[in-house]
Amino acid sequence: MSLGLMEPDHLKGWKNLINQRDSNYGSRNAPGARTPNRVAKASIVCISPLSSLESKWLHLVSVLSDGRRMYFSTFSSGGSSGSIADLGGLSNRHKPSCLKLVFTRPPPPLGVSSGLGFGSIPLAPRGQNEDLALKVETAYHSAGTLILSDSSTPTTSSLVVVSKDFSMQASPSGTLGTTVKCSRALRESVSSLPLEGRMLFVADILPLPATASTVQSLYSELALHDMENSGVTSEKSTVKLGARGDLSTQHILPRRRIVIFSTMGMMELAFNRPVDILRRLFESNSPRSLLEDFFGRFGAGEAAAMCLTLASKLIDGENVVSNAVAERAAESCEDPRLVGMPKLEGGTALSSTTTTAGGINMGQVVQEAEPVFSGAYEGLSLCSARLIYPVWELPIMVIKNGAGSSDLDSANGVVVCRLSMGAMQVLENKFRSLEIFLRSRKYQRRGLYGYVAGLGASTGSILYGGSEVRNGASSMVRNLFGAYSRNLQNADGGTPNKRQRLPYAPAELAAMEVRAMECIRQLLLRSAEALFLLQLLSQHHVTRIVQGFDADLRQALTQMTFHQLVCSVEGDRLATRLISALMEYYTGPDSRGTVNDISARLREDCPSYYKESDYKFYMAVEHLDRAAVSSNPEEKDNLAREAYELLGKIPESADLRIVCKRFEDLRFYEAVVQLPLQKAQVLDPAGDAFNEQINLAERHHMVAQREQCYEIIAGALRRLKGDVSHREFGSGGKATAGGIILDAASRKKYIHQIVQLAVQSPDILFHEYIYRTLIDLGLENELLEYGGPDLVPFLQKAVREPREEAISASTTSAPPLSNTDVLDSSDQVKYLDLLARYYVLKRQHYLAAHVLLKLAERRFIDGRNAPNLEERCQYLSNAVLQAKNTTGVDIVSSARGDQDNGLFDLLEGKLAVARFQVKIKEQIEAMVAKLEASDSTPEPGQSEDRSRRQDSNLIGVMKEKAKELSSDLMSITQLYNEYAVPFELWEICLEMLHFASYSGDTDSSIVRETWARLIDQALSQGGIAEACSVLKRVGSHVYPGDGAVLPLETLCLHLEKTAMERLTSGVEFVGDEDVARALLAACKGAVEPVLNTYDQLLSSGAILTSPLLKLRLLRSVLAVLREWAMSVLAQKMGTTAFGASLILGGSFSPEQTAVINQGVRDKITSASNRYMTEVRRLPLPQNQTEAVYRGFRDLEESLLSPFSF
Repeated sequence: MSLGLMEPDHLKGWKNLINQRDSNYGSRNAPGARTPNRVAKASIVCISPLSSLESKWLHLVSVLSDGRRMYFSTFSSGGSSGSIADLGGLSNRHKPSCLKLVFTRPPPPLGVSSGLGFGSIPLAPRGQNEDLALKVETAYHSAGTLILSDSSTPTTSSLVVVSKDFSMQASPSGTLGTTVKCSRALRESVSSLPLEGRMLFVADILPLPATASTVQSLYSELALHDMENSGVTSEKSTVKLGARGDLSTQHILPRRRIVIFSTMGMMELAFNRPVDILRRLFESNSPRSLLEDFFGRFGAGEAAAMCLTLASKLIDGENVVSNAVAERAAESCEDPRLVGMPKLEGGTALSSTTTTAGGINMGQVVQEAEPVFSGAYEGLSLCSARLIYPVWELPIMVIKNGAGSSDLDSANGVVVCRLSMGAMQVLENKFRSLEIFLRSRKYQRRGLYGYVAGLGASTGSILYGGSEVRNGASSMVRNLFGAYSRNLQNADGGTPNKRQRLPYAPAELAAMEVRAMECIRQLLLRSAEALFLLQLLSQHHVTRIVQGFDADLRQALTQMTFHQLVCSVEGDRLATRLISALMEYYTGPDSRGTVNDISARLREDCPSYYKESDYKFYMAVEHLDRAAVSSNPEEKDNLAREAYELLGKIPESADLRIVCKRFEDLRFYEAVVQLPLQKAQVLDPAGDAFNEQINLAERHHMVAQREQCYEIIAGALRRLKGDVSHREFGSGGKATAGGIILDAASRKKYIHQIVQLAVQSPDILFHEYIYRTLIDLGLENELLEYGGPDLVPFLQKAVREPREEAISASTTSAPPLSNTDVLDSSDQVKYLDLLARYYVLKRQHYLAAHVLLKLAERRFIDGRNAPNLEERCQYLSNAVLQAKNTTGVDIVSSARGDQDNGLFDLLEGKLAVARFQVKIKEQIEAMVAKLEASDSTPEPGQSEDRSRRQDSNLIGVMKEKAKELSSDLMSITQLYNEYAVPFELWEICLEMLHFASYSGDTDSSIVRETWARLIDQALSQGGIAEACSVLKRVGSHVYPGDGAVLPLETLCLHLEKTAMERLTSGVEFVGDEDVARALLAACKGAVEPVLNTYDQLLSSGAILTSPLLKLRLLRSVLAVLREWAMSVLAQKMGTTAFGASLILGGSFSPEQTAVINQGVRDKITSASNRYMTEVRRLPLPQNQTEAVYRGFRDLEESLLSPFSF
C-alpha cells in the first residue's frame, strides 16, 4: 500500500502520482509525439514468485523487456473464471499441477509527470523525437514493488519504480472532508530517477532482528503463517509483509530500503510511507493547499489516522517525531475543515408539493437519515483497529509440545503466551501512547473530543447527560468552527424553511461521536493493561503459574482470545484467577517477594484488572500466611486481626470459602462469622431476600446468594462438631485445622463463640439458617442457651403455627392449641420438642405443658416418623409435671387462676387414658406371644391344621390391633368398646369404669357382670387363690367408690360359695380367712365396709340357706374382727400388724391394752358377742361350730379382761 514515493539515500521529495485517467495506461504518448516504431520481439528479463500476501491464486510473475508483466498460476483453473475452491489460497499442502498464464499487464506509462521535482534531481525530460517505449534490461520484483532498469533513452539510463497506489481520488467540490469509495486494486504509482551505468542486481535491506522478531510474533498466525511454515526467516517474512501496503503496516514496519548494484557503483533507496510524506509536510510548513490535497487523496479517515500516528508518535523510523510535528498533526486531526463534522446522511426532503401541471405531488419515499461521524472518529477507529488487529481474535495462550510447535487441543505440553515478550511490549507501548494522547487532549479540552469529553468529566455526566454538556457541545460547534459548521448544515442547498427536520441536532451528533471515541480510548487502555498482565505472567513463567489449574481451567485459558480477555466477564474472571496464581507463586514458600513488590506494578500498569480491593485481599492473605507460621500467639492473633480488618473493607471481592478456612486454622472465629455476613449484606444491599413484594424468582435468587455466605459459617460449626459429611469447596478433608486435634472443651468453647457472634447479627434470615444448622448438628443445648429473642417465633414457624396463635413469653393467656395438628416430618417434632425445652428453661411451665401435650397427640401423614405409645405417654407425663410446677412459679401463667387447675386435670386424665392404652397393648402382645408359643400344640379333638389356621387368623387380628394402639392415642370409649371388651380384658375394663366415674343405676348389671367375668376368669386360671389376688389388685384400684364399681356383697358371696364348694369337693384347699383378707385388701384395710357386708349377708336368710355356708361366713367375720383389733393396736403402738397379732394372741399387759380406745373395744366385743350367738343358732353339730364359737369368746374375753384396761 505504498504511495510509491522514495528517497535515494539523500534525495527526498514528491514524485509522480498517477491519477485515475492514467491508471488504465490508455494514453502512452505525450500529445504531438510520433508513433513508436515496431520493436523486436520482447524477451523475459525477470521471473519472480508471488507471495500469498500479494495474491491468493497467482503464483508467478514474469517481466518482459518491453515492460509487460505476465502473471501465472499453478492452479488448473485460474483467471477470473476460477472456482471458489481454487481461490482458497496457496498452502504448503498444494502441489503445483501446471503453470498457466492468467493475464498480461501492459508496461507502465512514461512521460507523465505531476510537475513536482524530486529533490535536487529533476526528471530528465524526453525530446519529441525520442521513443517512449520501455527497453528493460534488468528487473526486480518483490513484495508488490517492481523496479525496472530502462535504457530507452540513448543518453542515460533510468530506474522505473512501480508499486500499488492506495491513495484515493480527490473528492468532488462542495464535499470537502468526505471521500468517495472506489476500487484501488489495479492502481499503481510510477516513479523514475536517473541511474548512472546499468543496473546489475537489487536486494532488500532486511530490518533489524528485534523488529523482525516482533513483527513475526504479531503476524505469524495471520499474514505470515505460510511463510513461517515454509522456512523463510523472520527478516524476509517481515519484508514480504510490506505487500499488504503501507497504510496497514506503517505503524509497525520501518521504511522499506533496497540496495541497487550497478556498473557504476551502489545506490540505496528508501521508500517513503504516506506517514513519512505527511511528516515532511508538517516539518517544512508546507502550504495548507498541499495538506488539503493530501487529505483529499487519502481520504479524511486515512489521513486522520496518519495524523494520530504522528501525534501519538507511533511510527518507528530513523528520525524521532518532534513535538512541533506532533502538535501540528494533532491540530490537523481536530480541524473540521480537514476531517469534517459528524452529520446526518441518507435523508432527503420533498422539494415541492405540486407538479408542473398543477397536480398534487404525492412525494417520494424519504430515507431515514443516519449519523455519519467525522474523519477524526474514522481515523481513530482505523488506527486502533490496525494496532489491535494482530491480537484481537487470536488466543492469548497456546500449548507448546516437545517439538516446540503449538497445539491448542493437546492435553500435554506447556502453556505459554502466544506472543513474545518483545512483541507485547511494543504493542503495549503503542496502545498507551495513543491513549495518553487522547487523554491529554481531553484534559486540555482541545478539539471537539477534548472539549466535550472534558466537560462531561468535570460535570460527572460524561457524554450522556445533562443540559450543560449539550449546551457546551453546541457552543463548541458554533464558536470553534464558526461558519464552517453552518455551511455543512446548509450543504444541501435547500432553503431553511423547506429543510427536513433532522432527528439529531449538531450538538447531539457531536456528543454521540465523542462518546464513541471515549469508548475507543477506554478499549485502548484496557488492552494495554491486558498486554502488561500477559508480560508479567510471562516473566514469571506461565507454565509454573498455571500448573495448579485443573484441565477445564487450562482449556478455558488456551481457548480464550484477547477480545474475551479485554471485554468479557469470563475474561475478567480468568485474569483474576491468573493474578491469584501469580500472587501464590510470587509470595509462596520460596519467598520470591512480598505482596507490595508485585502489587506496585499491578496497581500502576493494570488497575482495571488489579483493583484496590485486590491489593487489600492479597495483603490480607500475606498476613494470614505469616500468622500460620508464627509461633507467638500474640503475633498470630494480631496478624489475623489485621487480615480481618483488611478483608472487612472488601467483603464482596474476597473468596471467603478459602479465606475463612484460613481463619479457622488460626481459630479466629470472629472473622469466620462477620466476613460472610458482611458479604451477604453487600450482595443484597436492598434486602430483597426479605421483601415479599418483589418477584418470587428474584427473591429466591437473593436468598440463595445469602445462604451461600451463611454456609461458610455453618461449615465451620460442622468441622468443630466433627461432622464433615457436608464439605464445601475449599475445605480440607479433616475436621480439625492444621492437623491439631482439639479436645472436647476447646471444641465447645469455639462453638459457643460462633453461636454468640451469630446471635448478635440483626440478620433474621441468617438466624433461621444457623438455628437449623445447630439443630441438625445436635447442638440444641447451645441453641437454647444462646438463642436470640427470635428463637421462639422461628420454632413456631417451623411447626406451621399461625402467627396470631403463636405462643410468646409476653402473653397473658394461653393460646388455643389444636390437638389434631398433622406434622409432616421429624424435623417439626424436633422443633416442638425444642420449644418445650426452651419454655422449661425459661420457667414458663404453663406454655411448656401445652407444647408437650401437642407433642403427645401429634399425628403424621406418612406415619414413618410417628412416635410410639411409650413416647407419647412420656410426653404426657412431662406435661403433667410442668402443670404441677405452674402454680406460684410460672411468671406468665401466675394470673390464670383456675385455668391452671383445669389444665392439670386435663393432662392427668389424658395420661391415665394413655396408661390404659399401654396396658391393653401389653396384654394383647402377651396374648399373641402365648398363642405363638402354643401354636404347635393343638387342642384335643381338633386337627392340627385347623388349630394352626384358627390361631394364625387370631394372631393376625391381635397384631393389627396392637399396631393400631401403638400408632396414636385413643379415647377411653374406643379403648373400652373396641379393645378391652372384645379381648376380655375385664380387669382393665373395671379400672376404666372406675376412672370414668361410672354412675349408672346401682341395680345395673354392667359392673356386676364385669366383676363376675373377671372372677370367673381368675378362677379358671388359678382357682380361689388367683381370684383373691385379682380382687386385692383390682379392688384396691377402684376403692373407695360407690357400690356400683365395687359390689362387695356380690363379690363376697360369690367367693365364699365358690371357696366352700371347691374345698368340699377337694379341688382346692382354701383357708378360712383367704376371702376375708382379700376383701380387706380390696378395701385398703378398711374393716367396717367388709364387716357391714358380712352382716348384711348373715342377716339375709333368703340368701344364706346353707348352714355350712353361714358357718364359713362367720369364720370370715372372726378373721375380720381379729384383723381390726390388730390393725388398731399396730397403729397405736407403731408396730406392724404381725407384731400386733403376736401380742393379741398372748396376754395383754396394762400398758398394751390401754392403747386400744374404748370405742373400738366396745364395737369389737359387741360384735363378738353377737356372732357367738349366731354360731350357737346354727343347726350343725357342735364339733363343727365349737372352734368358731371359741374364737369369738376368746377375742371377747381378751378385750374384756381386767388386765386389758
